[in-house]
Amino acid sequence: MNNKASRLAKGAALMALVAATAGCGLPRSGPSKSEIFAGSVQREGDAFVVAVDDRVTRATALVPALGFPQAFLDAGRLGSDTIRPGDTLGLTIYENVEDGLLADQGMNATVLEEVQVGGDGFIFVPYAGRIRAAGNTPEAVRRLITDRLDEQTPDPQVQVRRMAGDGATVSVVGDVTAPGVYPIQRPTRTLAQMLARSGGLAIAPEVAQVTVVRGPHRGEVWFEDIFRDPTVDVALRDGDKILVEQDDRSFTALGATGTQARVDFEERSISAIEAIARVGGLRTSLADPTGVFVFRNEPEAIAEQVLGVDVAGPQRVVYVLDLTEPTGMFEARDFVIRDRDTVYVTEAPYVQWSKVLTALTGTVGTVETLNDVGS
Repeated sequence: MNNKASRLAKGAALMALVAATAGCGLPRSGPSKSEIFAGSVQREGDAFVVAVDDRVTRATALVPALGFPQAFLDAGRLGSDTIRPGDTLGLTIYENVEDGLLADQGMNATVLEEVQVGGDGFIFVPYAGRIRAAGNTPEAVRRLITDRLDEQTPDPQVQVRRMAGDGATVSVVGDVTAPGVYPIQRPTRTLAQMLARSGGLAIAPEVAQVTVVRGPHRGEVWFEDIFRDPTVDVALRDGDKILVEQDDRSFTALGATGTQARVDFEERSISAIEAIARVGGLRTSLADPTGVFVFRNEPEAIAEQVLGVDVAGPQRVVYVLDLTEPTGMFEARDFVIRDRDTVYVTEAPYVQWSKVLTALTGTVGTVETLNDVGS
């Protein structure tokens, strides 16, 4: 009688454990495949669940389009001979007499170094007075000075030189080797030349973006495009600000992947298959290759193309990739991951069953041990 009661008690305890295990939430990395589908708009949820195919990959294949305003592209290089306010000039004046206006005793040449062009565009030359320099070439300034001095000393000869380090400068900041303020000179009139002058990049060129700010206007390009497309190697202007920074796009990988982490883009474009590879691939002991999901907020225009219906505003869309389909790997290779996407891989159905059995086995063993102690 006691043995029968004991067996009945053990059976009751086992049934209670099964019910408790079924009712409790077992550890897992996220929602199951069926739970994601249950949250679709088609089932009165708040997200559209869309299977990825060739049409979807084409509609969603967007890579950030960077470029400069047309005014930047049309700007010509600064002329090497045009003098601007802030430039520094060097003057040499020869006089055809022993006791000239400017030369020291016994000399017939006067050297005036570092003559600064004022903000109003003028320079001052003794006995010649104020000379308009800005907007003129060194040759034109030479003639103006010569004409003024010719009235006071016979047959003066004048040389005008533009000194290094003129008044036109740009600032280069960000991820470059030597940030600073640099003059626009003959070797540094274009964007590529100025970046080289600042020591080059301090980050990988594949993820470098270059922004140029010119007054109220700005534009940005991928660093690599400066060398692939000569038209975006724009001519610089006085006061330009050049910023070099790393691409800040990222995606998040969760679920049955090798690593669960926020991952920075390391290339201009990343596919779903590359994103999975970046985090160690699918965990063979856990992952369900039919349940690879990409969660994204799609802009209205793209959502309408993907869904084939009119929508109002951005939409939550969950894209489904089945890697076991004949074209599944190709579609994952062609599907482009975008900034702030969440890539989630579900666990295989048997994993939850294994967890239930493990939990039950361990719990039943504990109960039996307790019963043995109590008997």
